Amino acid sequence: MAFRRELARSLKRVAAAASPVAGSLGVIPQVLSGPLAGAARAFRASAVTDVSKGSNIIRGSDGLIAPHGGALKNLMAAPGEAAALIAACEGRSMELSDRNACDTELLSVGGFSPLEGFMNEEAYNYCVEHMRLPGSDVMFGLPIVLDTDSEDIVPGQKVLLKYQGQDLAVIDVESKFVPNKPKEAKMCYGTSSIEHPGVSMISMERGKYYIGGKVTGLNLPKRVFPCATPAETREMLPPNEDVVAFQCRNPIHRAHYELFTRALHADNVGEDAVCLVHPTCGPTQDDDIPGIVRYKTYVVLADEVNNPAIKWAYLPYSMHMAGPREAIQHMILRKNYGCTHFIIGRDMAGSKSSLDGEDFYGAYDAQDLAKASAPELGMDTVPSLNVVYTEEEGYVTADVAKDKGLSVMKLSGTKFRKMLRGGEDIPEWFAFSSVVKVLRENVTTK
Repeated sequence: MAFRRELARSLKRVAAAASPVAGSLGVIPQVLSGPLAGAARAFRASAVTDVSKGSNIIRGSDGLIAPHGGALKNLMAAPGEAAALIAACEGRSMELSDRNACDTELLSVGGFSPLEGFMNEEAYNYCVEHMRLPGSDVMFGLPIVLDTDSEDIVPGQKVLLKYQGQDLAVIDVESKFVPNKPKEAKMCYGTSSIEHPGVSMISMERGKYYIGGKVTGLNLPKRVFPCATPAETREMLPPNEDVVAFQCRNPIHRAHYELFTRALHADNVGEDAVCLVHPTCGPTQDDDIPGIVRYKTYVVLADEVNNPAIKWAYLPYSMHMAGPREAIQHMILRKNYGCTHFIIGRDMAGSKSSLDGEDFYGAYDAQDLAKASAPELGMDTVPSLNVVYTEEEGYVTADVAKDKGLSVMKLSGTKFRKMLRGGEDIPEWFAFSSVVKVLRENVTTK
C-alpha cells in the first residue's frame, strides 16, 4: 500500500508540474523525492534534430527516435581485442545465470543505453531510490546488476563472464558490495514479500554480492532463435515514421492482434506507422510457456498474417514482473530499439501473490506512471484497448459492445488450455490456427 500511495502522490505532482513542452525545452520542475521521483524532469538529449509538433518524440538525423541518453552504447570489443582481454583476466571467470546472460547481452549491444556496464554501488543505490542514474539524472526503471557468491573477486580485477561454454564478456570490477535487498525489493517492486516473483528472485536466486563495472562484449549468446540488436532492429524501421512497440511474453491470439493493429490508428500515431512486435524471450515466470515455443508461435503467425505494417523482433530480456517501474524499463528498451510509441496494457508487468493470488499493483498503476513519464522519455504511449469478440460484428471495443447490446463471446485461458490438451477444436475467433498447431505440438501439458 505504501508503494501505491507513493505512486499516487508522485503522479499528482507530475500532473501539476510536467508538460511535453517543458520536457522538450529542458525545464526541470520540482517533484517528489522517492522511488518514483522526477517522473516529469526534462529529457536532455544530445542528438536532437526534430521534435514533432504536438508530440514528445525527439528524432535523430537518421529520422529515427534518439536513443535513451542520446546515443547507442555498443560495448562489443573491436576485432582482434578479445584475446588480450581474456588474457588480462588471468584465469578469473564466472558462470552467468540465464538472467545475467540476458543482461550482459543487452548491455553489450546497447539495449540498456546509456549504461556501459553493470551498476556499481553508487549507481545501484541511486537507481533503487530515485529511478534514475547518478550524475546525468537520466530516468532508468530498474537496477542492472551482476550477482555472485564468490569471495575471491575484488575491485580492480578483470573477470571473464562465461555462459554455457561461451565467453560472453569481460567486466572491469569497480565495486563489490552487499546490497540491501529488502530495500531494493520495497523500492523497486513495492513489496518485500517473497510472495512476489521478482522479490523471490532477488532474495533467493541472486548471490550475496553485487559487482559493478564496465563491460566489454566478446560474443552474443548462441540461441535457437535470433535476437536482433538495437542497431539491426533500427535498420528495418522506416525513417520519419512512428513505430509502435507491442510487448508480450505469451503467444499472440486474435485479441492481441486486434489490439496492436488498432493501435496503428490511434489519434497520436502517424498515418504510415508500423508496429514492432517485440516479445521478451528470456526467463519470465515459472508457469509461462518456454521462450523457444513462444518464438515458434511468433514465426508461424508472422507468416500467416503477412502484414507489411507489422515488424517482428525478439528481446533477450528477463522479466521482473515489477509493474510500474518495469513499464518504464520496457519503454527505455524499446526506445533504444527505435520505437516512438509504446502500447501500455492494463496491469502491465503485474504479478499476483504466490499464496493468495492477490494483485500487487493496481490495474492502471503502470499506465499512469508511463503516461506521466512519456514527456521526459521522449516517447508517446498508446493505451491498450479492451477489445472483445461479438457474434454480430466480430471484434469491437468493450464500450461499443455494451452500447450496442452485442453478444460477447468469451473463452477463458483455463478453458482454452483444457481444449488444447483434449484435442478439441479452438474457435478461429479466439486463436490463430498456426499458433494452435505449434502449441499442440509443444506444450500439450500446459
